[in-house]
Amino acid sequence: MGKILFGLSIAVGILVLAVVGLALYVARTWDKVWEVPLPDVRVSKDPEVIQRGEYLVYGPAHCVECHSTADSLDWLAEGVKLPLSGGLRLVLGPLGAVYGANLTPDPETGIGRYSDAQIARMMRWSVRPDGRASVEPLMPFGNLSDDDLNAIISYLRAQPAVRNPVPPNEWRLMGKIVKSLSRTFKPRTTINAPPTAPAEKVTPERGEYLARFVANCIGCHTPRDRMTFAAAGPEFSGGFDMEPRLVPGTDPKIWFRTPNLTPAPGSSLLKFPDRETFIARFQRGGRQYPGSAMPWETFARMSTNDLGALYEFFRSLPPAAGPTGEAAVRKGN
Repeated sequence: MGKILFGLSIAVGILVLAVVGLALYVARTWDKVWEVPLPDVRVSKDPEVIQRGEYLVYGPAHCVECHSTADSLDWLAEGVKLPLSGGLRLVLGPLGAVYGANLTPDPETGIGRYSDAQIARMMRWSVRPDGRASVEPLMPFGNLSDDDLNAIISYLRAQPAVRNPVPPNEWRLMGKIVKSLSRTFKPRTTINAPPTAPAEKVTPERGEYLARFVANCIGCHTPRDRMTFAAAGPEFSGGFDMEPRLVPGTDPKIWFRTPNLTPAPGSSLLKFPDRETFIARFQRGGRQYPGSAMPWETFARMSTNDLGALYEFFRSLPPAAGPTGEAAVRKGN
């Protein structure tokens, strides 16, 4: 009996030491400041460069989706552009919540406080101006081309400033633990950004560039671990369950399972018999569910060539097993 109690006390002691060690590690690392170099960036006042940045921000890069506080995105259909003043609360389940930053050049609450290089580092390396890491899968811009990066920052600098204080991110205990341990909550480790983007032509090369590094199709249409957001299956094969965006008309019990974008039997991609039908769905099909996380309004602003390039890239992918049928999934009672 004494040996059993002794063994139990040893086990308890080891467990306590492990918990204490984990707690100390998390306390020291969950909000760590990273030493990451500041990229070179060349902001321009050239109207064509600024116009290019505006196209990316309100089109394929869909920055406005997370960096505005619109109750509805019908504004795009009406030709109105919301300011990128931030404040949208993005819930990350048991991890907590993050807020879209104010991207207008306000000197107190927006990017007017930061240098061009600090903004570029956030996009390239997923490191905020204060040196702390962001949520890497949310911003896919690591290998955004130099010219597109410069165009986006040039447009952001050219906007009217809007004063809008944004609350700090809300990390629960589980969120702090995951941030300390998961690779997806740390800065990117490899950047291979090209100087220029592939030409805006209907080619798989252009489509892959958009899908991976601009529109972030890979972020949502890849199976991911619900806790760490790490990839858990073939790229672009769908199957990631997403909470609804809570805008007027949303049923909070209807979630969305991202469709399979590979040419596998039964995939959503094969619902489109040709490139023209695919393009028409984006440019004229519109939003079918208010709570869908798919940025239909911003993608409707994409050029015909860019949408066609996405189609050609998806058709070139190897078929991968993924979800079939309707994307809307009812959860709860």
